[in-house]
Amino acid sequence: MTKLLVLFHSFYGDVYRLAEAVREGAASTGAQVLVKQVPEIVPQHVLEASGAAEAKKSFAHIEMATVDELPAYDGIAFGTGTRFGSMTASMRSFFEQTGQIWLQGKLINKAAMVFVGTGTGGGRETTVVSSWFTLAHHGMVIVPLGYRDMELRSAVEIHGGSPYGAGVMQRAEPPRPSQLELSLARQHGKAWAEVAAKLAGPAR
Repeated sequence: MTKLLVLFHSFYGDVYRLAEAVREGAASTGAQVLVKQVPEIVPQHVLEASGAAEAKKSFAHIEMATVDELPAYDGIAFGTGTRFGSMTASMRSFFEQTGQIWLQGKLINKAAMVFVGTGTGGGRETTVVSSWFTLAHHGMVIVPLGYRDMELRSAVEIHGGSPYGAGVMQRAEPPRPSQLELSLARQHGKAWAEVAAKLAGPAR
């Protein structure tokens, strides 16, 4: 059975809810899928001032991942908010600790995908693509969302998805993620899991 990890960083819960949808899509293929979050490095007083400290309580039960466990998975999905067109500091900090894993090539040929959350829509595509640079250095096989689900082309509502990856537009109406955004995340998760299974090969 393919073993997958959905790893996220979320301030207000939107990226976490998207992570759960990615998990659902991946699990529909028969894979074993875990959802974990990266440790927070933003100071507590900053989280409190922004309202994130209270919001984080809703997913405080989600286990923290460790860098050392990453090689145990056949594929990893990375979810992050956007910060000036790039991933959050907490997700970057987690990546910065993977030097030994990179040196040993332990993530080579493992399937990866990136999904994002953005407040205004700005930076969502650059965050996904700039995250790919790090994944490429690890030799991971990147799985974009593409136009697997033609709902991605919908102009009926504002949404955070793109052909690069699933996403959530956090400040749009109605409350997010929308049903469309969740559907796209499930489709992306399913596609990622299917590629991971092919790369992992026959059951060991």
